[in-house]
Amino acid sequence: MSASREGSAPVRQQILVSGLGGQGVLFLTRLLADAAIRRGVPVLTSETHGMAQRGGVVVSHLKAGDFSSPLIRASRADGLLLLSEENLAAHRGFLRPGGWMVVNGCSTPEGPRAHLLDADGLAREAGNPQGANLVLLGFALGRLGTVGGGGGLYCSAGDVRAALEARVGTAEHLLGASLAALDLGFRRGTGDHCPPC
Repeated sequence: MSASREGSAPVRQQILVSGLGGQGVLFLTRLLADAAIRRGVPVLTSETHGMAQRGGVVVSHLKAGDFSSPLIRASRADGLLLLSEENLAAHRGFLRPGGWMVVNGCSTPEGPRAHLLDADGLAREAGNPQGANLVLLGFALGRLGTVGGGGGLYCSAGDVRAALEARVGTAEHLLGASLAALDLGFRRGTGDHCPPC
């Protein structure tokens, strides 16, 4: 098993990322996988629903740590990242008891570890509607923290920023907009409250 960079307990986390075609589900999954690799943590990913058409449901499974199969079974996910609130009913069954969820939406939270943010609205206000996925990921990183801080994500905002910089490369305008979206979400996640929807 692999230990985290800080030499703490081995990382072992399962995250389901869900959304609709065109929302950047696979891009978020790749960023999270890249962040795991940067930390020296083995990672498995799998897309389980096609994205053949824009607007169709896309679900991606990510396992960071010592796993032999990429698919997450029911009631085993440590966390859900839902880019579409309407997918909550279909994918909530993957979440383990006590797991967390971060949802792009405005409904009433369903539990103490449910975190909602209107990432679409924030991204539009910031002039980057395509950046809602990064706003939501930044929010999750800010709100949950890292595993060592009480059950958050296995990677830090710095890990994801480095992965984003490596993936986007020299496309300066795209990189700037992407980092701004991630930072916007992170600031909302570390704040004392979220703005109303």
